[in-house]
Amino acid sequence: RVLRLNIYEAKGARKAALDGFECQKPERSIAALLLGALALETRRSASALRVQQAFASPNRTNNFAVDPVSRTVYLAAVNAVYQLNGTLAVEAEERTGPVEDNLLCHAPQLPQAPCEHPKSLTDNHNKLLKLDREQGVVLVCGSVYQGFCELRKMGNISEIAVEFPHQGEKTVFPSMLNVAANHPNASTVGLIFKSHGGSTRLLVGATYTGAGTQFFPKNHSKEDLRFENTPEIAIRSLNVKDLSRLFTYDINPSEDNVFKIKQDVKTKNKLNFVHAFMLKTYSYIAFNNDAKMGHKESQPNSVLARICLDTENPRKPSGPESRKLTESYIQMPLQCGSSGNIYNRLLSVYPAEIRAADGRSAEPYLFAVFSKADRKSALCAFKFGDVDEEIRQGRRSCSNSPSSDVQVLDSVIQGSGAACVQKGKLVVSLQPDQLDCGAAHLQHPLALRRPLRAVPLVEYTGLSSVAVDNVHNHTVVFLGTSSGRLRKLTLRPDMTVAHQWTLKLPAGEAVHHIMTFDPNDSNFLYVMTSHHMLRVRVADCDQWRSCGDCLGAGDAHCGWCTLENRCTIQKECAQGLQARSWVGMGEGLKQCLTMTLTPPEISITNVGILINGSVADLVGSRVECEYGPGVSTAVTVHLGYGPAQIQTCPLLPREDYRPIPPGTDHLSVSVAIKVNGTSVVSGSFVIYDCERTGAIHPKTPCVSCLSTKWKCYWDPDNHLCVSSKNESNTNLLEVMEVYNCAVGSSDCSQCRGREDKGHLCGWCENSCRPRDRLSARPGSVPALFYQISPLSGPLEGGTLLTVHGRNLGWRSEVVTVSIGDVPLMLCVTFPPRGPRVINPNALSSLTQVPKLLSLEPTKGPRAGGTVVVIRGQNLDIGSQVGVRVGANGTLECETIECTMPAALQAHGDSVTVCVEFENLPCQSEERSAVYTYEKNPTVSFIHPKKSYLSFTLTPLALLQRCAVVSSSTITCPSPASSQSQQTSVQFFLNGLLYTGDRPFAYDSEEEEGEPHKGRFLLEYVEDPQFFTASKEKLIKHHPGEPLTLIINKGPSDLELVPEEYSVMIGSHPCNISFHNDQLFHCTISGLLGPNEGELPVTVQVGNFRHTIAKVQLGGSELAIVVSIVVCCVLLLLCTVALVVYCTKSRRAERYWQKTLLQMEEMESQIRDEIRKGFAELQTDMTDLTKELNRSQGIPFLEYKQFVTRTFFPKMCSDYERSLVQPAYKNDGLGPRALPETHPLLQDWKATDATRPNVEEGITLFSTLLNNKHFLVTFVHALEQQKDFAVRDRCSLASLLTIALHGKLEYYTSIMKDLLVDLIDASASKNPKLMLRRTESVVEKMLTNWMSICMYSYLKETVGEPFFLLLCAIRQQINKGSIDAITGKARYTLNEEWLLRENIEAKPQNMSVSFQGCGMDSLPVRVMNTDTVCQVKEKILEAFYKNLPFSQWPRAEDVDLEWFDSGSNSKLLQDLDNSSVMEDGRKKLNTVFHYQIPEGASLAMSMKDKRDNTLGRVKDLDTEKYVHLVLPHDDLMENKRSHRQSHRKKVLPEIYLTRLLSTKGTLQKFLDDLFQAILSIPPERPPLAIKYFFDFLEEQADKRGITDPDTLHIWKTNSLPLRFWVNILKNPQFVFDIDKTDHMDACLSVIAQAFIDACSVSDLQLGKDSPTNKLLYAKEIPEYKKRVQCYYQQIQDMAPLSEQEMNAHLAEESRKHRNEFNTNLALTEIYKYAKRYRHQVVTALESNPTARRTQLHHKFEQVIALVEDNIYECCSEA
Repeated sequence: RVLRLNIYEAKGARKAALDGFECQKPERSIAALLLGALALETRRSASALRVQQAFASPNRTNNFAVDPVSRTVYLAAVNAVYQLNGTLAVEAEERTGPVEDNLLCHAPQLPQAPCEHPKSLTDNHNKLLKLDREQGVVLVCGSVYQGFCELRKMGNISEIAVEFPHQGEKTVFPSMLNVAANHPNASTVGLIFKSHGGSTRLLVGATYTGAGTQFFPKNHSKEDLRFENTPEIAIRSLNVKDLSRLFTYDINPSEDNVFKIKQDVKTKNKLNFVHAFMLKTYSYIAFNNDAKMGHKESQPNSVLARICLDTENPRKPSGPESRKLTESYIQMPLQCGSSGNIYNRLLSVYPAEIRAADGRSAEPYLFAVFSKADRKSALCAFKFGDVDEEIRQGRRSCSNSPSSDVQVLDSVIQGSGAACVQKGKLVVSLQPDQLDCGAAHLQHPLALRRPLRAVPLVEYTGLSSVAVDNVHNHTVVFLGTSSGRLRKLTLRPDMTVAHQWTLKLPAGEAVHHIMTFDPNDSNFLYVMTSHHMLRVRVADCDQWRSCGDCLGAGDAHCGWCTLENRCTIQKECAQGLQARSWVGMGEGLKQCLTMTLTPPEISITNVGILINGSVADLVGSRVECEYGPGVSTAVTVHLGYGPAQIQTCPLLPREDYRPIPPGTDHLSVSVAIKVNGTSVVSGSFVIYDCERTGAIHPKTPCVSCLSTKWKCYWDPDNHLCVSSKNESNTNLLEVMEVYNCAVGSSDCSQCRGREDKGHLCGWCENSCRPRDRLSARPGSVPALFYQISPLSGPLEGGTLLTVHGRNLGWRSEVVTVSIGDVPLMLCVTFPPRGPRVINPNALSSLTQVPKLLSLEPTKGPRAGGTVVVIRGQNLDIGSQVGVRVGANGTLECETIECTMPAALQAHGDSVTVCVEFENLPCQSEERSAVYTYEKNPTVSFIHPKKSYLSFTLTPLALLQRCAVVSSSTITCPSPASSQSQQTSVQFFLNGLLYTGDRPFAYDSEEEEGEPHKGRFLLEYVEDPQFFTASKEKLIKHHPGEPLTLIINKGPSDLELVPEEYSVMIGSHPCNISFHNDQLFHCTISGLLGPNEGELPVTVQVGNFRHTIAKVQLGGSELAIVVSIVVCCVLLLLCTVALVVYCTKSRRAERYWQKTLLQMEEMESQIRDEIRKGFAELQTDMTDLTKELNRSQGIPFLEYKQFVTRTFFPKMCSDYERSLVQPAYKNDGLGPRALPETHPLLQDWKATDATRPNVEEGITLFSTLLNNKHFLVTFVHALEQQKDFAVRDRCSLASLLTIALHGKLEYYTSIMKDLLVDLIDASASKNPKLMLRRTESVVEKMLTNWMSICMYSYLKETVGEPFFLLLCAIRQQINKGSIDAITGKARYTLNEEWLLRENIEAKPQNMSVSFQGCGMDSLPVRVMNTDTVCQVKEKILEAFYKNLPFSQWPRAEDVDLEWFDSGSNSKLLQDLDNSSVMEDGRKKLNTVFHYQIPEGASLAMSMKDKRDNTLGRVKDLDTEKYVHLVLPHDDLMENKRSHRQSHRKKVLPEIYLTRLLSTKGTLQKFLDDLFQAILSIPPERPPLAIKYFFDFLEEQADKRGITDPDTLHIWKTNSLPLRFWVNILKNPQFVFDIDKTDHMDACLSVIAQAFIDACSVSDLQLGKDSPTNKLLYAKEIPEYKKRVQCYYQQIQDMAPLSEQEMNAHLAEESRKHRNEFNTNLALTEIYKYAKRYRHQVVTALESNPTARRTQLHHKFEQVIALVEDNIYECCSEA
């Protein structure tokens, strides 16, 4: 089978995920998978954890607490609490639910509190469980009865310790009962502490569950809002001796002892508490603000708050009795991760003291587990010292001056005071305690804006909890996961992971976010899962049997107990607290006991033993040497203290040892050191006998004696091998050498060199002989050189030169070699080769400069293994060439082809690859290149997970080639197997075993949802069974008939897909159609012949191939007779039909031949037109590009004109043309049009009579519009009115944009709030239709917002290619004939505007002068079919092409005269007395009509008085006038004769190919435009697009919308369709140009292509589809890829914070300040307000916030002021 593997990546599947697969050369294997039997893969890494005791709870667990004195464990679950002993056995239990309750009812303990709502049985979820040992009570708070708390006895939790409220107590308030959160999913944290007065207090934080939250019932009434007074954080009394004040806020005033979010901002502050803990005198509360989770995934939403507790004596006797909560409260964000990879949700925290490497200093850290949306999680560590410093700096900043780093928490009721303001020198007098806990002028809660950042220490999937311990100066971290695993990590001093282990917990249940060490024994950890309470032993040391394995395991808890010779924790070693009795991991493997015996081989009576390692004090211990069971001697200890100790062990008598075996000369004796009967270290020594050494080899006794490893001597006198010298025999030999002068001395130099070895040799007669045999005195012999290599090297030198020759010297000191004047050192000599003469010219290239030209590939995975090829110049010089990769060292490469090593750093990016010569460091940039390490591919899962046997008995473990399908999928065929079993699948990347892409290796335990370390399970099952419908083996079939077989498949566990099946009937493939998983049909499309006999039916699935039946072809005689008769009848009918057909087709054949000739002629003409048209346009556009001035040549509209035309398109087309008619003036360059003015660009003036009141009213109305509650309510109220049309909505949106243009930040927030309402309304119906049309105010506001934010990008990036496309369209249209009346042209993109006639038109050049223009005559190119008006327009374009169109005169305002060769002038007009009639219509005069020759001289001048008799040509009556073609040509076709019609117009659809000609010519300009729109320039990234797209993604995530098509449609509707399509269709919004009707038609086609490119649906096109869609059908898929890539690039951009976006919007407001008349816009908005006055007032009165702030009264006041009704104003007020 083919395994399909999905490869996933972190914020994104980039191309780098497959670089490791793609960067290989084609001839190398791409990827492979390794299949091995599961039985061979049973090795598991030893776990360092072990579950010691466990308790199973029938209900879901909630909280637990451990008593540090009695070791009692209190466990709270749903509807029950348990009291467990140290072994987790039940001592007592109590049921706490279910109870009769209702969320809308007060607790029944509240006197006089009846409830009208029905109650039902409700589960009681424990929310808080805390111990107060001093008072002997357990605080148990549940979710029922509005978060009611009980105080139970610590000795017996089933009994109530204190009855509260007391029987008959009447002064009970709801705040005393509503302590915890009253919902199962709402969080509650708390801690108990004692104040300086000795009273016990409770700090509790609870999630708000009142109205407006997801926890509050939806069917409530206004009377049920009485539960909104519970604060989020409060300090309550917990003194059981004062029951009247129990659970009350006992500090006066009480408001200062609570932390309560304001009611109107609770939706933006949804606090989800994680944990509360104490450190020193501070209380810390960690929580998440869930209201921000849907807005910015890249922003931290986790918060750490600090409160000073009164746990110490007062600072001053006269000071306040206690410190206020809000006075000391300060919070700061916590950020885990860097930009683009931020884990923004806090899950668990644990404070711990971390000691430095020296073990002396300790520093408190806060370890925290964070997660993000994709279940990925990380562990981060924060220093409390950094927390303290940030808090102090924040208070200093708040005291000194307003600061952006700190703010008063205005969302809290107590935070409504003054903000951070200048306090002068007051900060100097503040004490450190005041900076830590606030002062009188800093009594408001503060919030730091800048987050405290940390880098993730580890990253996993599904982490849920953390606990940290410092063990022997090592930091040990325990991590619980949501999949039921407990991880143990040992960290190095730099906080990197050194070792890790994993324990799979029972039932795979998620671990609770709180874990606690046993208070009496930190070697045990209490872990709570969803239904279990576990006591886990943190170390399992007994599994390691040696000291090396014990210390090498890296477990900080485990060490080697030297005197007990076992691996234990220090507490379990009997003498573990004594020095050097217990060796821990930090002391290293060198401290393991080892034995050194001196001497190791002996023939004497005593042996000295040196014990290395951590040796305990042996004084007073029984120490002995054991030579075997029961054989030992006493040890003499020479050094009693120190890291090593020396003992002397007496040897046993010689007769006590085993005899030396025959044929050997030594015996190995084992010895062990025992302390108090326990063996702590062992070793061995050797006893040898030299006499036996000589006797073993009787033929060579001397050589054997002197060559043995023992200390033996040869006695030549007695011919014996002895072991020692004595004074009587001094002639003993230790070393003897025998040499031969002739061996190894091939020349004189080598012979003389033997003198250094003491050899008496000399050179004579061309041979080396002993000196006593020389016949003459040795002489000198000249040196001969044969060869030198290498012949080239680097300029830096260092090349090892090898010189081959004879007689080159006998030692290196007497040999000198030089190149030129530079002496060299001869390093190595070799035996000479044969005679060879050196070519002196070969030394000319000895120094060359190497250069690296390319490195391929330039990137690869961090795992290494990528083969790179280095190409360059002179890379083969020198003697040693190596390649250095970063800090990995030098690689030896052949032909500069190297295998890249693995990246050294976990997050390494780029390294330098340098070619080194002669081991010299690389100093030249020409020899280096950059190689980038990218993230390894990550295989998430394989599919399918089952394969079949396929009946092929092949080895199971083998490699298979894989194919890369896409950036997220590879396919690999699975091999056959001999039996059903599970196998493991592994992958090789560049020849290296793939183990995932993590900072360190995973342990072998695989977690659900995590990458499986490259190892996956594949199950082999039995082969599938196939059979026909009736299970027959022989199927009879008549030839010539269609064949359909029904094939059944037996039941199996295979996950087969239809593409894996194939059926063959003989050699004929069969078409398969499936009906269900176990039935499919097989149909033969062709007819089977009778001669084929029997055909086998073969079913193949992968490698499985099986024949299930045979098809027998044949039939009866009757069938043959019937077939013959039928064939005869058919033959007769065919003959008759053929005769009729031939008769009728002769006439059509002649017509068809003529048509073919015309079509061939047309095709030839089209080819010529496309070729010529493209060449001409390129030339013309090149000239146009040269003539354009980039700063002045493109006629951009000013920003204010762009805004008015975009915001008010209908007004610009209708209202402005009637209200604002441009006026003209004349100057030296001809007529100029004065700039047009828009009402919103003029000054506004109120009427004189009511000016003061009106201005005051408009000002007050502006203030109201700047109130978010009023504006949102105002817009919604107007949109609810049926007569408030779409045009009114768009007008209101544009007027609001003008009025709020100076406050774009506020405008953006209003738009976002309205969009959220729109999304909520759309999500419940069809979310894909949102923003599709502009039917609401906010949709038009979004259009205007995009126009404002994109203007600069449009002008600087897209403007030039867009303008060039417009020029190209205009020039291409003008190249051919254009009908002046119908507007149809030869060249166009729109079928409806295509001139479907073969009009013969020729270009003509004319010389034109413009009187009064101040310019010389210009050559102008026209067509001979152009009318006089068309010629005028082309002449005006030639003279005014570098001026805006608004400054051009119109063709109706100028006269054109022609001067013939006789200097006679003729006034040219479209209609005059010479005009001719055609088909009853008067034909317009053309250049051809006047017979104007090539190069004629024309003169243009302004008319003295405008002649309005003719008007515009395109407005002429088509029934009276004609230019090139008649209108409604198709309707009049039937009135013409067939001959005339055939001559005039042949197959008009053939002319549709002219659309392709125009498209091909304009394609380059269109591609440039689309590229500019769909690209992100690095110097101007589209910030607004990134900001808005992130907003859409957050809203989709918040509503659980996971369909990627929906999000794509939202983005498309908001940017391309809302902004770019509007610009593409209306270039006059951007440029001061003339948009003709024909250009508008072409732009509509281009805009439609852009719309199709942004669509997610595939175009279903056919021959009947409109040409507007068919024209760009081929390019649409490529454009779709560009759009997808553009959206992905926007998503990959760095997130944009609210501050950055607000700064950008403020800058846009500043650039265009005071350009619009906002008072006029306000006046127009006021008209709508007045029109719907009563509806607006009703909406404001129904809004609680608006009603509380009296907004409806202020609105009525505006109406009264503007309408000049002061009395009404006063009465309303």
